Formats: sequence, structure tokens, C-alpha cells
Amino acid sequence: MSGRWSRESASESGSWRPPGWVVPLFGLAALVLVPWVVLLVVALPSEHRAAHWDIAWAGFDVALALLLLAVAVAASRRSPWFEGAATAAATLLFVDAWFDVLTSSTRAEFVVAASQAVLVELPLAALCLLLARDAERRLLLALLERSGAQRQLPLRLVGDKGSSSRATAA
Repeated sequence: MSGRWSRESASESGSWRPPGWVVPLFGLAALVLVPWVVLLVVALPSEHRAAHWDIAWAGFDVALALLLLAVAVAASRRSPWFEGAATAAATLLFVDAWFDVLTSSTRAEFVVAASQAVLVELPLAALCLLLARDAERRLLLALLERSGAQRQLPLRLVGDKGSSSRATAA
């Protein structure tokens, strides 16, 4: 199996399966990061002055703005890219909140960063993830309806948000 979604794989197994190398590769990558993180915590100084700090943050915010624009464009076009754009935007919003709070150097900066994180970035990230999940379900249902495999779905997927008249089990 190629690891991509197909009508055959939907009707055969009822779910997408990644290529066999994905689980060991990403599992190994996660395990390798554990000692690396311990080394960083022990070896790195608590404070560090960085060149191009302004450009780094401006570049990050440009990337975030472009992703938020991609979410808007994908949503307006009802594009299958919406799920990926929303997930990527959520990721950058979480990262932005994390680093804004942890790199605050004064109490005032911390209050502003924490407020932005709690009131804007984290709720928007959560919304992006919920929208991405909904888009994934709707794309899956559309694909399965076209392939005639809907009868094989668990009831809780089929009954989501009025996309089918069948009752939900969840």
C-alpha cells in the first residue's frame, strides 16, 4: 500500500494507513530528542543574547500571518488544503505563545505575553484545530460517500453534524 488514501483502502480497511517506515522513523526521532533535551537543559545558559533577534521574531510573525491568510483562502475556496493550513497555523500559534511567555525579560512583557497567549493565541490555535478536525471528517465522509463505503463507518463518524441521517453511537 502506498500510504495514501484511496477508495480501495477505504473500503478494505476502513482507515488510512501510513507507510511502514513512518512509525519507526518518527518514534526513533522522538527517542533521540530525549537525551538531546536533557543535554540542552544541563548545558545551555539560562540567559543568552542573540544577534538578529528582531529579524527572527519578525520572520516568525510573517510566517504566522501567511499561514493565517492560507487558512482564510483555503476556507473561502473550500480547499482540501484547509486542514493542513489550519493545523500548521495552530502549531505556530502554540509556539508563538510559548516563546513569547518564556522569553519575556520584564514583568510587563510577561503580563502582555501571557495575556496575549490566554486571550488570543491559544484560543485561536484551539479553534484552528477544531476546524481542521471538522474539515478532515467532512472530507472523509465525502470520499466515502463517493466510494459507497459509508455503510462501513462507525456510527459516530457517519452522524457528525448532519452529514448523514444515521444516528450516532457516541
